[in-house]
Amino acid sequence: MATLVDTHCHLADPAFAADVGEVVAQMGPAGVGHAVVIGETPERAERVLELVDRYPGLSATAGLHPHEARRWTPDLAAWLVRIAADPRIVAVGEMGLDYHYDHSPRDQQRAAFEAQLDLARDAGKPAVIHAREADDDVAAVLEAHPRTVAIMHSFSSGPDLLRRAVALGHYVSLSGMITFKSWALDEAIRAVPLERLLVETDAPYLAPVPHRGKRNQPAFVTETARRLAAVVGKSLEEIAAITTANAVAVFGARVVPRSTL
Repeated sequence: MATLVDTHCHLADPAFAADVGEVVAQMGPAGVGHAVVIGETPERAERVLELVDRYPGLSATAGLHPHEARRWTPDLAAWLVRIAADPRIVAVGEMGLDYHYDHSPRDQQRAAFEAQLDLARDAGKPAVIHAREADDDVAAVLEAHPRTVAIMHSFSSGPDLLRRAVALGHYVSLSGMITFKSWALDEAIRAVPLERLLVETDAPYLAPVPHRGKRNQPAFVTETARRLAAVVGKSLEEIAAITTANAVAVFGARVVPRSTL
């Protein structure tokens, strides 16, 4: 079986504080050769870099989540410019807009989002996008920044945002949500070019069937890949090879799974 890449997980989350080493060790036997660990605040990004240095098979991102957008300042922007140049950092984010919780004012969310897209472009790294109940505004911001490559993380938004993101050449990352009974976007996913599909866990959240109710972890991305394979009419081995090649294309050679080196 081709080795998978979990393109989005939160191993610096307190949910993994007691056993993160065991969680990383379980990746290999499950066919998961690499995980991209999200640093969604400065504090989390520094913790993620500690994990990357300690455990093989991990890489990092750094950015500011829309929930934290009120914290965006020139000093934070300068920190992100510095850390984005680190070769252990393979993407900027997660960033974006969240109009469901509105933990930060929407104008501040948009300002931080646009600034980070420009920063990612200047760093030559992709941007990891969070979009919740903000489809039109997310699409408009992405269209205003066409030179930044984006990854639509844990995509579950409407087909219009999907269409507009794909038209810009962006990647679509699918989580365990596609295994849920409530999932209703199979037709939209079939419209995404195979060379733009990725898989992720968003661990510790969104555990896929048959692990619903458990803490999610990178090893479970196999179930998401299995479901995606069924949606697009490919074998699990084929979709693993496709999504892994796509992960390497967007994040770079650092995410090449250990078993394929």
